[in-house]
Amino acid sequence: MKNLENTSNTTLAIELVINAWANQNQIITAFFSKYDDDYYLNSVAPERNRGIYLLGHLIVANDNLIPLLGFGDKLFPQLEEIFWFNPDKKIEVIPSISKLKANWEKLNEFLTVHFTAMETGQWFERHTKVAEEDFLLDKKRNKLNAFLGRVTHQNYHIGQLALLQKKEVAD
Repeated sequence: MKNLENTSNTTLAIELVINAWANQNQIITAFFSKYDDDYYLNSVAPERNRGIYLLGHLIVANDNLIPLLGFGDKLFPQLEEIFWFNPDKKIEVIPSISKLKANWEKLNEFLTVHFTAMETGQWFERHTKVAEEDFLLDKKRNKLNAFLGRVTHQNYHIGQLALLQKKEVAD
């Protein structure tokens, strides 16, 4: 990686990534506030994930950022078994949509505080899942790159949620 000569542009780029993540969160939050809770029990397509499962999955993915970026322990580790290690409908008893929405809000507030408190240089430090030796060989295995992966992941699932939204129009 080249030397970070122009810190203001680097800082601006990081702010753009954080803003993209925040905007995606607003889209997701608005989507899960749009319909009655029962609506999110529908699948985005036949034999695919339900809306409620996608929200739980996004919570777990973002919750994994907390230890990955060195912010502490996950807020909702109990959700991993349901929404990360198992496919939708494998586990019958899951949290309610209202509980998941509250978790989503709490998690996003926590992450926002930590993201905005990070100094520019901290984003280019290694994340916790890469060994120091490996990081020395590949500086791209840093916190910003891991965060970019989550931004891309969220965007993918926003596309799936759009299918559930279109279902309303088709009915």
